Parts: sequence; C-alpha cells; structure tokens
Amino acid sequence: MRHTLPLAPQFYVTAPQPCPYLEGRMERKLFTALQGETASQLNDELSKQGFRRSQNVLYRPSCADCAACMSARIVTEHFKPSKSQKRVLKKNAHLERRVTSPWATEEQYELFRRYLDSRHADGGMADMDVFEFAAMIEETPIRSRVIEYIDRNTKALVAVCLTDVLKDGLSLVYSFFDPDLAHTSLGTYIILDHIDIARAGDLPHVYLGYWVPGSPKMGYKANFSALEIYKQNEWAPLGEPASHEAETHPLSTAPIAEQVANISLPDLPAHRLKR
Repeated sequence: MRHTLPLAPQFYVTAPQPCPYLEGRMERKLFTALQGETASQLNDELSKQGFRRSQNVLYRPSCADCAACMSARIVTEHFKPSKSQKRVLKKNAHLERRVTSPWATEEQYELFRRYLDSRHADGGMADMDVFEFAAMIEETPIRSRVIEYIDRNTKALVAVCLTDVLKDGLSLVYSFFDPDLAHTSLGTYIILDHIDIARAGDLPHVYLGYWVPGSPKMGYKANFSALEIYKQNEWAPLGEPASHEAETHPLSTAPIAEQVANISLPDLPAHRLKR
C-alpha cells in the first residue's frame, strides 16, 4: 500500500525572554526549520508573511501581550531617496561593491568584532566567536550572497551584508560596518545600494527586517520612502510613523494555534511510503 504524506513544516514557540527592542517587555518567537529541497519555496512564501531567516530557521515575533514588531520592506519601484540619502550616496561614492558566495573570512570577522564591540557590546551576539560567525554566514539552505564594500583608495573592507535572494526581492539578513566610519552612514548606504541591486534584477522589494515603533534601534527604517509594513496579516504603506502605536493589549496577539492555521504555505511536494 502506498501513502502520500505532505511535507508540511512544523512550527514551534520559544520560551519568553527579555525584549531587545522595548525595555520592560518579554518576547517570544514562532519558528520552523528551513531545510531540504523545498527550503527556497518556504522561505519565499513565509517572508511575505513577516518571517525572517536565521541560518536554517525561519521565525517571526509571537509575543503574548505585544504586537509592536512589524516586518518592513521597501517597494523599489516607488522609492525616491531623500536629500540626506543623496548625500549618503555621494559620501560613499568611493566604495566598490563585491558580491561573493556565503563564505566567512577572517577579515569579515575582524570587522564584525569591531562593530559589535563598538555598537552592541551588551547585545545577544556580543559573545559570538569565529566559528559561530562562520555558521551565521555559511549555514544557509537557500540562495544567499555576501556583499562586501571595499574602499577603492585603501582597499580596506568597510562594510558587509549577508543577503538572501528571494523570488520577489532581496532580504538583508545581517549587516555590519566599520564603526570608525559611522559618520558616513554606512548602514543607510547598504540599504540604498541594495535598492539599486534589486532594481537592476527587476526585484520589487527589499526586506529590511523588523520595524518597531518606539525603539531607537529600529527608527531609521521609517526614513525610507515607499516603506511597507506587515500588520494584521497584510502589507500596507507605513504612512505616518507616529500613528503606529506599540500595541500591548493582551488580546492583540492571536493564540499560537490560530496563528499557525492562518499561515499560507507553498504547494510543497509529497513523498510516498511503501507499506
């Protein structure tokens, strides 16, 4: 006898822990494994529903009494740089983009450590060693690239971005840069350059991760025009940032079973078992 079994992903929830974005709140995440032949399809589909990738895991916030975190993306066709963003492009015109396979190097790790020690010394990644860094870069079951930015004059590596190539856009998984060059707004420049890359590849979106109203760490994302946020199970223009309150009502987040039931999955193949 033959039985057809769907390769449906299983979803899990992390234990609550202190929120890294909003003081005094607790966070938890809904997540699933990203593996096998269907990894790219699953990543493409769940990215459209507010999920993010970390190595071979897809996750999104699922806090019990807070719905502040919202996935954000730029619609590349409608994006127009502001005057300040045009100045950022001019400041960094001497940089050269280099696209490589997801392979970690000592030079990248040295820059990564300097970045963390300067800007996120008390963050969750502060103790990451070279092997964990390599895993972050290299453990990817989908189409990913490392995009490096080199100073043409000094040949120094000044910025790096781990980027996933989705069916409908680019997703900035993690970026870091030379903290001594913070005055040149390299973080903003990386996003602006990814918009150019996406446009050149006819990709409609650049995914930026989560925007959190009220969080100084995430406020910069609202500075980009044509920004959409994923709120109440749909994408919509950001509009006025101040109009998005960080919802904290106990009923603002649906139960886990309801959340999972409302996730749209791609048409995954089935496998057959003989009995």
